[in-house]
Amino acid sequence: MSGNHTKNPNEPLGPNKSVEFIEPPQDSASLRPDPKNLFADGAPSERALRALYRKSVISVNDFSREQVVSLCKLAANLESVEITAYHPLDGKLIITAFFEASTRTRISFESATLRLDGKIISIPEGGQTGVKKGESLEDIGEMFNAYGDLVIMRHTETDAIERIRKGLRLPIINAGNGTGEHPTQALADWYALLKWNPGLAEEAPITEPLSLGILGTPGSMRTVKSFLRLALTFQQHIKSVTVISEMADPLGEEMGEEIAAAGIDLKTTNDMGKYLPTLDVIYMNSIVCVGDHYSAMDASYKLNKDSEIKKGAVILHPLARLDELDRSLDNTAHNLYFAQAHGAAFIRQALLICVLGRLYQLPNDIKLSE
Repeated sequence: MSGNHTKNPNEPLGPNKSVEFIEPPQDSASLRPDPKNLFADGAPSERALRALYRKSVISVNDFSREQVVSLCKLAANLESVEITAYHPLDGKLIITAFFEASTRTRISFESATLRLDGKIISIPEGGQTGVKKGESLEDIGEMFNAYGDLVIMRHTETDAIERIRKGLRLPIINAGNGTGEHPTQALADWYALLKWNPGLAEEAPITEPLSLGILGTPGSMRTVKSFLRLALTFQQHIKSVTVISEMADPLGEEMGEEIAAAGIDLKTTNDMGKYLPTLDVIYMNSIVCVGDHYSAMDASYKLNKDSEIKKGAVILHPLARLDELDRSLDNTAHNLYFAQAHGAAFIRQALLICVLGRLYQLPNDIKLSE
């Protein structure tokens, strides 16, 4: 650990006790990668994590590769210890402003906050705010400055984050903006993959680069878009990307240019049967937010235990699911999506600790590198 990673003598300390390591559940054939595998060969970078202090998170492009890997390693530490007793967010107030319906993301952020001993001011439904009376997001942002230390916001409109930031001086985390992005979902996605294959955290290419498959439309689906953008951070480990979609142009101009610039072999197709047996990682979703409602896209592509899925391949899904992901896959070794959902709270804990500047509150058992 570097010399800067010390307790502040003017801040409350956690109790002086050893860390309790928690073994992952083993009650199902579904994958539950041990988080300790991710930090066994190297600690998270304190320098990279400290650079996130008071930084807003709007897009996955707001992170460097080193920050993504370090956040995942810190999350793996947090998943392996009992952190509540150290009160990392004691005294911090977090505003969760959800102007669009959410179950997993809101509860995940609020669980992460409360387990770190932070406090929550929750707006679970936008109609409870002054927006219902015609108040602008710019003015709401100005008011939030007096109420908390950090804002986490989800909104149906893609430009909502930029509008509220005009009056907001607090850091803000984008929890999903229309068809824009969902950066912390992408962190949860890649946290699951890095635990599954810790070699992805290294600079040197892994022995067998991955063939990624996406069942969805990145140009319209914020979770798929953020997952694919963050995949470009790990481009040295990726052999190819196959986008399987009903749409003729599933990427859109911007995403297509980003993938082309990364030099990754890209295929777009509507023929799932041809490419499914070649894929190592399958990321799927069918729910898309359009304005103030949800609709299903690419829902004709369905997977079940009898689908021709490559041996050793894993499936990710941000959930909630419709019938595109059959429950017959839940108790198979292809199922990484339950571990993906479980890990979301820990990657969000790691992010909150860094953005709010509370690395010094971590127990000494969690080691950081320079």
